[in-house]
Amino acid sequence: GVDGKHPDIAPNFNRELSRNFVTDKPKDEAGETLDGPCEVSSCKDPVDEDDDGHGTHVASTIAAPINGIGIAGVAPGVQIVNIRAGQDSGFFFLKPSLDALTYAGDIGVDVVNMSYYVDPWLFNCTNNKADSRKDQLEQAGIITGMQRALDYARQRGVTLISALGNGSTDLGHPKVDKESPGYPVGEKKDRQVDNSCVNVPAESAGVISVAGLGPSGRKAIYSDYGVEQADVSAPGGDALDGKGAKATRSILGAAPEHVLRAAGRIDAKGEPKGADVVKDCKGGTCAYYQYLDGTSMAAPHATGVAAILISRFGKPGKGGLELAPATVEDLLYKTATPKACPVPREYVYKAYGQDITQVCEGDEADNGFFGHGVVDAWKAATVEP
Repeated sequence: GVDGKHPDIAPNFNRELSRNFVTDKPKDEAGETLDGPCEVSSCKDPVDEDDDGHGTHVASTIAAPINGIGIAGVAPGVQIVNIRAGQDSGFFFLKPSLDALTYAGDIGVDVVNMSYYVDPWLFNCTNNKADSRKDQLEQAGIITGMQRALDYARQRGVTLISALGNGSTDLGHPKVDKESPGYPVGEKKDRQVDNSCVNVPAESAGVISVAGLGPSGRKAIYSDYGVEQADVSAPGGDALDGKGAKATRSILGAAPEHVLRAAGRIDAKGEPKGADVVKDCKGGTCAYYQYLDGTSMAAPHATGVAAILISRFGKPGKGGLELAPATVEDLLYKTATPKACPVPREYVYKAYGQDITQVCEGDEADNGFFGHGVVDAWKAATVEP
Protein backbone atom coordinates (compact mmCIF):
# COMPACT_ATOMS: atom_id res chain seq x y z
CA GLY A 1 0.00 0.00 0.00
CA VAL A 2 0.86 3.68 -0.02
CA ASP A 3 0.24 6.15 2.82
CA GLY A 4 -1.56 8.77 0.74
CA LYS A 5 -1.85 11.09 3.75
CA HIS A 6 1.91 11.32 4.35
CA PRO A 7 3.00 14.97 3.87
CA ASP A 8 5.64 13.90 1.34
CA ILE A 9 3.21 11.72 -0.63
CA ALA A 10 -0.14 13.54 -0.48
CA PRO A 11 0.59 16.41 -2.93
CA ASN A 12 1.27 13.94 -5.76
CA PHE A 13 -1.10 11.14 -4.71
CA ASN A 14 -3.93 10.34 -7.16
CA ARG A 15 -6.60 8.85 -4.90
CA GLU A 16 -9.21 8.72 -7.67
CA LEU A 17 -7.21 6.35 -9.87
CA SER A 18 -5.74 4.28 -7.03
CA ARG A 19 -7.15 0.80 -6.41
CA ASN A 20 -6.62 -2.00 -3.88
CA PHE A 21 -6.96 -5.47 -5.40
CA VAL A 22 -6.24 -7.27 -2.12
CA THR A 23 -8.60 -8.52 0.59
CA ASP A 24 -6.89 -9.02 3.94
CA LYS A 25 -6.81 -12.59 5.26
CA PRO A 26 -6.53 -12.55 9.09
CA LYS A 27 -5.45 -16.22 9.16
CA ASP A 28 -4.19 -18.76 6.64
CA GLU A 29 -5.80 -22.10 5.84
CA ALA A 30 -4.08 -23.71 8.83
CA GLY A 31 -5.41 -21.10 11.24
CA GLU A 32 -2.05 -19.36 11.61
CA THR A 33 -1.90 -15.56 11.65
CA LEU A 34 -1.39 -14.13 8.16
CA ASP A 35 -2.45 -10.48 7.79
CA GLY A 36 -3.80 -10.15 11.31
CA PRO A 37 -7.09 -8.49 12.27
CA CYS A 38 -8.81 -6.53 9.51
CA GLU A 39 -8.60 -2.77 9.96
CA VAL A 40 -11.98 -2.21 8.28
CA SER A 41 -15.15 -4.29 8.20
CA SER A 42 -14.74 -5.21 4.53
CA CYS A 43 -11.14 -6.41 5.12
CA LYS A 44 -10.24 -4.28 2.09
CA ASP A 45 -7.98 -1.42 3.16
CA PRO A 46 -8.55 2.08 1.73
CA VAL A 47 -6.32 3.01 -1.21
CA ASP A 48 -4.37 5.51 0.89
CA GLU A 49 -3.40 3.08 3.68
CA ASP A 50 -0.10 1.27 4.17
CA ASP A 51 0.23 -1.21 7.01
CA ASP A 52 3.84 -2.13 6.27
CA GLY A 53 5.75 0.93 5.02
CA HIS A 54 7.42 -0.71 2.03
CA GLY A 55 5.14 0.80 -0.61
CA THR A 56 5.26 4.28 0.92
CA HIS A 57 9.06 4.22 0.89
CA VAL A 58 9.07 3.10 -2.76
CA ALA A 59 6.49 5.71 -3.82
CA SER A 60 8.41 8.55 -2.17
CA THR A 61 11.63 7.56 -3.93
CA ILE A 62 9.82 7.87 -7.24
CA ALA A 63 7.80 11.03 -6.69
CA ALA A 64 8.05 12.79 -3.32
CA PRO A 65 7.46 16.47 -4.18
CA ILE A 66 9.86 19.35 -3.60
CA ASN A 67 7.91 20.93 -0.75
CA GLY A 68 10.46 21.86 1.89
CA ILE A 69 9.97 18.78 4.02
CA GLY A 70 11.73 15.42 4.04
CA ILE A 71 13.07 14.25 0.71
CA ALA A 72 12.49 14.84 -3.00
CA GLY A 73 11.75 11.96 -5.32
CA VAL A 74 13.58 11.28 -8.56
CA ALA A 75 10.59 12.67 -10.51
CA PRO A 76 8.99 15.09 -8.02
CA GLY A 77 6.34 16.38 -10.43
CA VAL A 78 4.62 13.13 -11.45
CA GLN A 79 1.55 11.47 -9.98
CA ILE A 80 1.57 8.46 -7.66
CA VAL A 81 -1.13 5.86 -8.30
CA ASN A 82 -1.35 3.09 -5.71
CA ILE A 83 -2.34 -0.13 -7.50
CA ARG A 84 -2.04 -2.55 -4.62
CA ALA A 85 -1.32 -6.26 -5.12
CA GLY A 86 0.34 -7.13 -1.78
CA GLN A 87 -1.18 -8.50 1.42
CA ASP A 88 -0.53 -6.79 4.77
CA SER A 89 1.74 -9.74 5.54
CA GLY A 90 3.90 -8.98 2.50
CA PHE A 91 2.75 -11.80 0.22
CA PHE A 92 2.06 -10.97 -3.43
CA PHE A 93 -0.20 -13.62 -4.92
CA LEU A 94 -1.01 -14.20 -8.57
CA LYS A 95 -4.62 -13.00 -8.85
CA PRO A 96 -4.10 -9.50 -7.38
CA SER A 97 -0.96 -9.11 -9.50
CA LEU A 98 -2.91 -9.95 -12.66
CA ASP A 99 -5.69 -7.55 -11.68
CA ALA A 100 -3.22 -4.75 -10.92
CA LEU A 101 -1.37 -5.07 -14.22
CA THR A 102 -4.48 -5.22 -16.36
CA TYR A 103 -5.93 -2.22 -14.51
CA ALA A 104 -2.69 -0.28 -15.11
CA GLY A 105 -3.01 -0.99 -18.82
CA ASP A 106 -6.69 -0.05 -18.90
CA ILE A 107 -6.29 3.37 -17.26
CA GLY A 108 -3.15 4.43 -19.12
CA VAL A 109 -0.52 4.27 -16.39
CA ASP A 110 2.85 5.22 -17.86
CA VAL A 111 5.23 3.18 -15.71
CA VAL A 112 4.68 0.46 -13.11
CA ASN A 113 7.14 -0.28 -10.31
CA MET A 114 7.17 -3.91 -9.11
CA SER A 115 9.37 -4.21 -6.03
CA TYR A 116 8.33 -7.78 -5.31
CA TYR A 117 8.15 -11.32 -6.66
CA VAL A 118 4.98 -13.36 -7.08
CA ASP A 119 4.44 -15.77 -4.20
CA PRO A 120 4.70 -18.48 -3.14
CA TRP A 121 7.69 -19.49 -5.31
CA LEU A 122 10.96 -17.54 -5.36
CA PHE A 123 11.96 -19.58 -8.42
CA ASN A 124 9.22 -20.91 -10.67
CA CYS A 125 10.09 -24.24 -12.31
CA THR A 126 7.77 -26.12 -14.65
CA ASN A 127 9.54 -29.49 -14.47
CA ASN A 128 11.48 -29.69 -11.22
CA LYS A 129 11.68 -33.28 -9.96
CA ALA A 130 11.68 -32.00 -6.38
CA ASP A 131 8.11 -30.70 -6.84
CA SER A 132 4.81 -32.49 -7.05
CA ARG A 133 2.87 -32.31 -10.30
CA LYS A 134 0.45 -29.91 -8.59
CA ASP A 135 3.32 -27.62 -7.62
CA GLN A 136 4.77 -27.78 -11.13
CA LEU A 137 1.43 -26.74 -12.61
CA GLU A 138 1.08 -23.90 -10.11
CA GLN A 139 4.48 -22.54 -11.07
CA ALA A 140 3.70 -22.88 -14.78
CA GLY A 141 0.50 -20.94 -14.16
CA ILE A 142 2.41 -18.12 -12.48
CA ILE A 143 4.89 -17.88 -15.36
CA THR A 144 2.19 -17.95 -18.04
CA GLY A 145 -0.41 -15.86 -16.25
CA MET A 146 1.98 -13.08 -15.30
CA GLN A 147 3.48 -12.99 -18.81
CA ARG A 148 0.03 -12.53 -20.30
CA ALA A 149 -0.76 -9.69 -17.87
CA LEU A 150 2.62 -8.05 -18.41
CA ASP A 151 2.14 -8.28 -22.18
CA TYR A 152 -1.35 -6.81 -21.84
CA ALA A 153 -0.05 -3.82 -19.89
CA ARG A 154 3.00 -3.27 -22.12
CA GLN A 155 0.90 -3.38 -25.29
CA ARG A 156 -1.15 -0.56 -23.78
CA GLY A 157 1.86 1.63 -23.15
CA VAL A 158 2.94 0.62 -19.64
CA THR A 159 6.70 0.52 -19.04
CA LEU A 160 7.40 -2.34 -16.63
CA ILE A 161 10.16 -2.06 -14.02
CA SER A 162 11.03 -4.67 -11.39
CA ALA A 163 13.42 -5.15 -8.50
CA LEU A 164 15.94 -7.88 -9.33
CA GLY A 165 15.89 -9.55 -5.91
CA ASN A 166 17.82 -9.66 -2.64
CA GLY A 167 19.23 -13.18 -2.49
CA SER A 168 22.88 -12.44 -3.46
CA THR A 169 22.24 -14.95 -6.24
CA ASP A 170 23.54 -15.21 -9.80
CA LEU A 171 20.16 -15.63 -11.47
CA GLY A 172 21.87 -17.06 -14.54
CA HIS A 173 23.26 -19.92 -12.45
CA PRO A 174 20.88 -20.52 -9.52
CA LYS A 175 21.51 -23.68 -7.52
CA VAL A 176 19.34 -23.84 -4.42
CA ASP A 177 15.98 -22.29 -3.53
CA LYS A 178 15.50 -22.24 0.24
CA GLU A 179 12.51 -19.87 0.24
CA SER A 180 9.84 -21.86 -1.57
CA PRO A 181 7.03 -22.36 -1.20
CA GLY A 182 6.77 -19.36 1.09
CA TYR A 183 3.06 -19.98 1.58
CA PRO A 184 1.47 -21.63 3.46
CA VAL A 185 3.83 -20.64 6.26
CA GLY A 186 6.05 -23.54 7.33
CA GLU A 187 6.12 -25.26 3.92
CA LYS A 188 9.60 -24.10 2.81
CA LYS A 189 12.02 -26.76 1.65
CA ASP A 190 15.49 -26.75 0.13
CA ARG A 191 15.30 -27.74 -3.52
CA GLN A 192 17.80 -27.78 -6.36
CA VAL A 193 17.08 -25.30 -9.15
CA ASP A 194 18.74 -24.31 -12.41
CA ASN A 195 18.45 -21.62 -15.08
CA SER A 196 15.21 -23.14 -16.41
CA CYS A 197 13.58 -21.77 -13.23
CA VAL A 198 12.67 -18.08 -13.21
CA ASN A 199 11.92 -15.32 -10.75
CA VAL A 200 8.66 -13.60 -11.71
CA PRO A 201 8.36 -10.77 -12.73
CA ALA A 202 12.10 -9.94 -12.66
CA GLU A 203 12.87 -12.54 -15.35
CA SER A 204 9.65 -12.16 -17.33
CA ALA A 205 9.84 -10.85 -20.89
CA GLY A 206 9.39 -7.12 -21.41
CA VAL A 207 10.40 -6.21 -17.85
CA ILE A 208 13.33 -3.90 -17.01
CA SER A 209 15.04 -5.41 -13.96
CA VAL A 210 17.14 -3.33 -11.60
CA ALA A 211 20.16 -4.38 -9.52
CA GLY A 212 20.99 -2.52 -6.29
CA LEU A 213 24.10 -0.44 -5.56
CA GLY A 214 25.68 0.67 -2.31
CA PRO A 215 26.74 4.28 -1.66
CA SER A 216 30.28 3.62 -2.91
CA GLY A 217 28.87 2.53 -6.26
CA ARG A 218 29.64 -1.15 -5.81
CA LYS A 219 26.97 -3.79 -6.35
CA ALA A 220 25.21 -4.18 -3.04
CA ILE A 221 25.98 -7.37 -1.13
CA TYR A 222 22.36 -8.54 -1.13
CA SER A 223 21.53 -7.75 -4.75
CA ASP A 224 20.86 -10.59 -7.15
CA TYR A 225 22.75 -10.32 -10.42
CA GLY A 226 23.19 -11.99 -13.78
CA VAL A 227 24.37 -11.00 -17.23
CA GLU A 228 21.01 -11.99 -18.73
CA GLN A 229 18.92 -10.63 -15.86
CA ALA A 230 20.37 -7.27 -14.75
CA ASP A 231 19.18 -4.59 -17.17
CA VAL A 232 20.26 -1.49 -15.24
CA SER A 233 21.45 -0.65 -11.74
CA ALA A 234 20.49 2.06 -9.27
CA PRO A 235 21.04 3.08 -5.63
CA GLY A 236 19.52 0.50 -3.32
CA GLY A 237 21.58 1.23 -0.24
CA ASP A 238 23.96 -1.09 1.58
CA ALA A 239 24.47 -0.67 5.31
CA LEU A 240 27.64 -2.77 5.04
CA ASP A 241 29.28 -0.71 2.26
CA GLY A 242 32.12 0.60 4.40
CA LYS A 243 33.67 -0.03 7.78
CA GLY A 244 31.13 -1.58 10.12
CA ALA A 245 27.39 -1.20 9.56
CA LYS A 246 25.57 2.12 9.33
CA ALA A 247 21.86 2.60 8.68
CA THR A 248 22.57 5.90 6.93
CA ARG A 249 24.23 4.05 4.04
CA SER A 250 20.75 2.85 3.12
CA ILE A 251 18.04 4.76 1.21
CA LEU A 252 15.94 7.34 3.07
CA GLY A 253 12.25 7.32 2.18
CA ALA A 254 8.87 8.26 3.61
CA ALA A 255 7.44 6.07 6.38
CA PRO A 256 3.93 5.89 7.88
CA GLU A 257 3.97 7.05 11.51
CA HIS A 258 1.69 4.27 12.73
CA VAL A 259 3.99 1.61 11.24
CA LEU A 260 7.02 3.05 13.03
CA ARG A 261 5.06 3.20 16.30
CA ALA A 262 3.94 -0.42 15.94
CA ALA A 263 7.54 -1.48 15.26
CA GLY A 264 8.84 0.44 18.29
CA ARG A 265 11.02 2.73 16.17
CA ILE A 266 9.63 5.94 17.71
CA ASP A 267 8.83 6.63 21.36
CA ALA A 268 5.61 7.81 23.00
CA LYS A 269 6.53 11.43 22.26
CA GLY A 270 7.11 10.62 18.59
CA GLU A 271 10.89 10.87 18.72
CA PRO A 272 13.05 8.40 16.72
CA LYS A 273 14.78 5.69 18.77
CA GLY A 274 17.65 5.13 16.35
CA ALA A 275 19.57 6.46 13.37
CA ASP A 276 17.39 4.45 10.98
CA VAL A 277 14.44 6.84 11.48
CA VAL A 278 14.33 10.59 10.74
CA LYS A 279 11.67 13.07 11.88
CA ASP A 280 11.25 16.29 9.91
CA CYS A 281 8.86 19.12 10.75
CA LYS A 282 7.70 22.18 8.82
CA GLY A 283 5.08 24.73 9.82
CA GLY A 284 3.67 22.55 12.57
CA THR A 285 3.52 19.44 10.35
CA CYS A 286 5.87 16.57 11.12
CA ALA A 287 6.65 13.58 8.91
CA TYR A 288 8.74 10.45 9.32
CA TYR A 289 11.33 8.80 7.11
CA GLN A 290 13.20 5.52 7.36
CA TYR A 291 16.45 4.15 5.97
CA LEU A 292 15.92 0.86 4.12
CA ASP A 293 18.01 -1.06 1.63
CA GLY A 294 17.18 -3.59 -1.07
CA THR A 295 16.57 -3.86 -4.78
CA SER A 296 13.07 -2.72 -3.80
CA MET A 297 14.74 0.66 -3.22
CA ALA A 298 16.78 0.48 -6.43
CA ALA A 299 13.84 -0.19 -8.76
CA PRO A 300 11.97 3.05 -7.91
CA HIS A 301 15.07 5.09 -8.75
CA ALA A 302 14.89 3.60 -12.25
CA THR A 303 11.12 4.09 -12.32
CA GLY A 304 11.60 7.76 -11.50
CA VAL A 305 14.10 8.14 -14.34
CA ALA A 306 11.64 6.43 -16.69
CA ALA A 307 8.98 8.92 -15.54
CA ILE A 308 11.31 11.80 -16.42
CA LEU A 309 11.85 10.37 -19.90
CA ILE A 310 8.12 9.90 -20.47
CA SER A 311 7.46 13.44 -19.20
CA ARG A 312 9.96 14.83 -21.70
CA PHE A 313 9.30 12.74 -24.77
CA GLY A 314 5.77 11.42 -24.34
CA LYS A 315 2.91 12.55 -26.57
CA PRO A 316 -0.61 13.37 -25.35
CA GLY A 317 -2.71 10.22 -25.08
CA LYS A 318 -5.00 8.26 -22.80
CA GLY A 319 -4.97 9.81 -19.37
CA GLY A 320 -1.89 11.94 -20.03
CA LEU A 321 1.31 11.27 -21.94
CA GLU A 322 2.28 8.18 -23.91
CA LEU A 323 5.68 6.86 -24.89
CA ALA A 324 6.16 3.33 -26.20
CA PRO A 325 7.76 1.09 -23.56
CA ALA A 326 10.40 -0.03 -26.08
CA THR A 327 11.37 3.62 -26.56
CA VAL A 328 11.49 4.23 -22.81
CA GLU A 329 13.71 1.17 -22.40
CA ASP A 330 16.04 2.32 -25.17
CA LEU A 331 16.33 5.82 -23.67
CA LEU A 332 16.84 4.43 -20.17
CA TYR A 333 19.78 2.36 -21.41
CA LYS A 334 21.23 5.19 -23.53
CA THR A 335 21.18 7.64 -20.63
CA ALA A 336 22.61 5.17 -18.10
CA THR A 337 26.28 5.53 -17.17
CA PRO A 338 28.18 2.38 -18.23
CA LYS A 339 30.02 0.67 -15.40
CA ALA A 340 32.46 -2.18 -15.93
CA CYS A 341 32.81 -5.28 -13.79
CA PRO A 342 35.18 -4.91 -10.82
CA VAL A 343 38.75 -6.12 -11.16
CA PRO A 344 39.16 -8.95 -10.37
CA ARG A 345 35.74 -10.09 -11.58
CA GLU A 346 35.49 -12.54 -8.72
CA TYR A 347 34.43 -10.23 -5.95
CA VAL A 348 34.49 -11.33 -2.31
CA TYR A 349 32.20 -9.57 0.17
CA LYS A 350 32.86 -10.08 3.86
CA ALA A 351 29.52 -9.93 5.64
CA TYR A 352 27.40 -11.67 8.23
CA GLY A 353 30.40 -13.67 9.45
CA GLN A 354 31.10 -15.22 6.08
CA ASP A 355 32.78 -14.58 2.75
CA ILE A 356 30.32 -14.18 -0.11
CA THR A 357 31.88 -14.69 -3.54
CA GLN A 358 30.13 -13.25 -6.58
CA VAL A 359 31.42 -13.27 -10.17
CA CYS A 360 30.60 -10.52 -12.65
CA GLU A 361 30.18 -11.59 -16.27
CA GLY A 362 29.91 -9.39 -19.37
CA ASP A 363 31.54 -6.19 -20.62
CA GLU A 364 31.19 -2.53 -19.73
CA ALA A 365 28.21 -2.10 -22.06
CA ASP A 366 26.20 -4.88 -20.41
CA ASN A 367 27.22 -7.02 -17.44
CA GLY A 368 25.75 -9.00 -14.61
CA PHE A 369 26.41 -6.50 -11.81
CA PHE A 370 25.37 -3.21 -13.44
CA GLY A 371 23.45 -4.18 -16.57
CA HIS A 372 23.59 -1.45 -19.23
CA GLY A 373 24.77 0.97 -16.57
CA VAL A 374 23.71 3.10 -13.61
CA VAL A 375 20.52 5.06 -14.27
CA ASP A 376 21.12 8.79 -14.56
CA ALA A 377 18.29 11.25 -13.85
CA TRP A 378 20.33 14.25 -15.01
CA LYS A 379 21.07 12.73 -18.39
CA ALA A 380 17.42 11.68 -18.71
CA ALA A 381 16.34 15.25 -18.04
CA THR A 382 18.82 16.86 -20.43
CA VAL A 383 19.62 14.37 -23.21
CA GLU A 384 18.84 15.54 -26.73
CA PRO A 385 16.00 13.64 -28.43
